[in-house]
Amino acid sequence: MKRHTTWQVILAATLLLLTACSSSAGEPEGPRVGARDGAVVFKVVMVADESGDPAAAGKTAASELKAAMETVPLKAVIVSECFEDKENKQKLLDAVCSVLGKEAVFGSATYGSFTQNGCADFDSVCLLGIGGDGIDVSAALVTELGTATLTFDEHQARIESLLHKAGQQLAKQLPRSDADRLLLLIPDAHSPKNQYLVEGVQQVLGKQFPMTGGSANKNAGQTFVYFRGQMYHDSALALMLSGRFQVAMAGRQAKTKETVIQSAGDGAAAALAGMKGEPIAVLAYNCAGRRSKLQDFGEELTAIQKSLGTSLTLFGCYNAGEIGPIDGEEKDPAALCGGSGWHVMFTVIGK
Repeated sequence: MKRHTTWQVILAATLLLLTACSSSAGEPEGPRVGARDGAVVFKVVMVADESGDPAAAGKTAASELKAAMETVPLKAVIVSECFEDKENKQKLLDAVCSVLGKEAVFGSATYGSFTQNGCADFDSVCLLGIGGDGIDVSAALVTELGTATLTFDEHQARIESLLHKAGQQLAKQLPRSDADRLLLLIPDAHSPKNQYLVEGVQQVLGKQFPMTGGSANKNAGQTFVYFRGQMYHDSALALMLSGRFQVAMAGRQAKTKETVIQSAGDGAAAALAGMKGEPIAVLAYNCAGRRSKLQDFGEELTAIQKSLGTSLTLFGCYNAGEIGPIDGEEKDPAALCGGSGWHVMFTVIGK
């Protein structure tokens, strides 16, 4: 029988341990255990700062969210902010993180937000807090998409290739479990680019996996996404929500004042009707172009409230492209969700 010296045994054991503990960059660590049975908590706060002080607005919003969550630890915070220029956005982000920490802070620059308390655009921030023992959140980020300076008319094939690859990379980074329920996708890839990113994700997760989200503000100097408290350009993030909860979704497209208002109410009603459990929160990713059709964009919120009521937690933001169930000719009949524009995408979360 071959005998091993003591140092050979120690070396072999050390190599085995290192192999077991290592993982290549961008790869998931392995299957996740789904969140335990327990509370699923969604809280929303919105602050519009008339003085235009992003640090004050960020700190106030973060402090209010922390108080609203009470003793429930935050699994994720989704930021929708509408301050001008990178410097002000950084001040806002730093202020939010000074209260809540960086690890759980995600989101993007948007054209504004809406909640049950109203609508806000310039110099405003809205925070969605997600927590509770019944929900788990994992995150992935892809930087340098390579599409920020490409135009759809001139570089469509190149955009398709790059964003398919980016979508695949995002999905492959996420550890998976049987409790996975919903993917939030927040890219710097405005419509119609966002469709290719969705397709890339679907090549890994499948065409029937529920996903929603919205593209960052596409105006020059505003196209930022936020990942663990850091600011990124030409990037995309994904958050996988897992746990003992249900989702029901609906999307509606419209391009005129009358149809924008009607479709908002119809979409909210359809999503709520699809929820078999008790609804606890609604996510609404809306198109800034739809809002531009209204002199008073509160009219759309009023239509939504007529369908949802006024007590259900509502987190809404205005985007440069929306992700969810497509309501239009470009819809892939085999896919539950897609990326498009001129939509409002509703996701009802329930227990």
